[in-house]
Amino acid sequence: MTTRRMTIIAQDPSIKNSDGEILRTRVNIPYEELGPGPRGYRVHVVDYDSSQRVLYHPFDPGDDADPFENASDSRLLEDPAFHAQNVYAIIMRLLSRFEGALGRRIPWGFGVQQIHVAPHAFADANAYYSEDAQGLFFGYFPGVNGEIVLTCLSHDVVVHEATHALLDGLRETYTVPSHPDQAGFHEGFADVIALLSVFGLSDVVRALLLKRESEANYIPKDDLRARVLRTNVLLGLAEQFGNEASRHRADCLRRAVSRRPRKDALRDLVFEECHIRGEILSAAVLNSFIEVWTRRLESWLPTGDEVVPIDRVVEDAYDAASHLLTMCIRALDYCPVVDITFGDFLSALLTVDLELLVDDGKYKYRQILRNQFELWGINPASGAEDQVRAGEVPELGIWERPSSDTPLNYECVHRESLEKDMNEVFRFLWENRKQLGIFDNAYTWIISLRPCVRVAPDGFVLKETVCEYRQTLDLLASQLRSVSDGMKKPEGMPDDTHVRLNGGGVLIFDDFGHLKYHIRSRIDNAKRQNSRLEYLWRNGIRDRNGRYGFSDGSPKGRRFALMHMRRDGRTELPAEWEDDQQ
Repeated sequence: MTTRRMTIIAQDPSIKNSDGEILRTRVNIPYEELGPGPRGYRVHVVDYDSSQRVLYHPFDPGDDADPFENASDSRLLEDPAFHAQNVYAIIMRLLSRFEGALGRRIPWGFGVQQIHVAPHAFADANAYYSEDAQGLFFGYFPGVNGEIVLTCLSHDVVVHEATHALLDGLRETYTVPSHPDQAGFHEGFADVIALLSVFGLSDVVRALLLKRESEANYIPKDDLRARVLRTNVLLGLAEQFGNEASRHRADCLRRAVSRRPRKDALRDLVFEECHIRGEILSAAVLNSFIEVWTRRLESWLPTGDEVVPIDRVVEDAYDAASHLLTMCIRALDYCPVVDITFGDFLSALLTVDLELLVDDGKYKYRQILRNQFELWGINPASGAEDQVRAGEVPELGIWERPSSDTPLNYECVHRESLEKDMNEVFRFLWENRKQLGIFDNAYTWIISLRPCVRVAPDGFVLKETVCEYRQTLDLLASQLRSVSDGMKKPEGMPDDTHVRLNGGGVLIFDDFGHLKYHIRSRIDNAKRQNSRLEYLWRNGIRDRNGRYGFSDGSPKGRRFALMHMRRDGRTELPAEWEDDQQ
């Protein structure tokens, strides 16, 4: 047995099926021998309510039977055991999706293998990931009608918070103070994964498309135009996020449809707030999804019929969302280690897809993504038109490969060790630091080495080794010019202010140990560092000792909790959160 089927709530308890019951679905997750909790090898549900100081009895799923397959609505809403199963199954399904896309096991961001999950963590309208507490915590609160709203029963909330945890494990530096794009990326990426995951549930897509039960098997062809799908599906999904736990995702969807793209948006100070910034990323990807979906439909829609089979429409939605979801997850390996921009992410999306599918195919995923990002003034960080003409890159937006004009020295290393020994990779890095353009007066170290096996839709297998290295340089503001002639401190910053510069890169080796890509953020890049320090100085983002670039001054384990509270206009943590659930 390789999988286990478990019942989950498909969206949130406010969404009903045609019989007026809570819309639910059964999902396949990797099979494992579970202990009470459930407690598996990656997820351990510990149902402690810090507000009521109650520890719920751990749910023991036993064998592979699903005890909630035919459960009543009242049991789904009231039984803590189902709440435990719901979060366990959704998180394990997401983890499996990430590992399948990346072609390897992936870590959490806190150095141990199991993440703790509390379905009823506290009485507050919040849910968050905490690195220090090594867990995911879901709150509950009274809704506008007096009913208790459980964030652990909202599919998009669980996926959003679990994505924060997974992203932190893959790119721990993305929570380091940097610039608006990096601050917005964590929120935007988590929203993208949560929303695309919804379209991977056929029951939800079917419910969005059908306006009347009489249309059970067919849908009017006129409802499948891009403009209509964008309105009916994205706005429909926003309306279906009726549960107050999902109101942020609902607002994000509404704005993705109604907000007119602006090429100057990234320069507008209003868009510096991390959630608003993240909505730009969400809008670009979600509108790409609608356009790809429409293109898939146009490839087979009959010319004469007024209605078409809904199963095929749902299948195309699933395929489009699944492909984009895979691209987004795989792109993380092709993103810079620090100071990510939306342009970096776009280049990563395009490159990782090209590696597995040289031909963009009839649905033109890469072309559509380029166009949608461009509407927001986001251009790829690499692969300009002159580079394409010169043959340096095969397609617009693709990361450059190492130049043949500066050959790398492989004689110093054992190539078979490059995929398993960090010391071997560091030797390669050090011996080639000039060819790779690495600033050698900064503290430099290897942070990860990950062999991967990725599989394309046509079965093509791509083997790679992904290595990440970091650089830091701590100095006074008065010393910045010693790093690079163009580097300078922000106007008004005292000379004796302590600052930290961050840099690093990703080395991607092919199956033979040759370097394919070096995706870097140079620590001596004056333009990048000046922009970063100016943003931190202008917004007063410093640690508790007044240093810039070290941290934002908030407790590390409460960073995401505070981020979500600021979105809702709140600034103080409830008293029972002070221990971070430890």
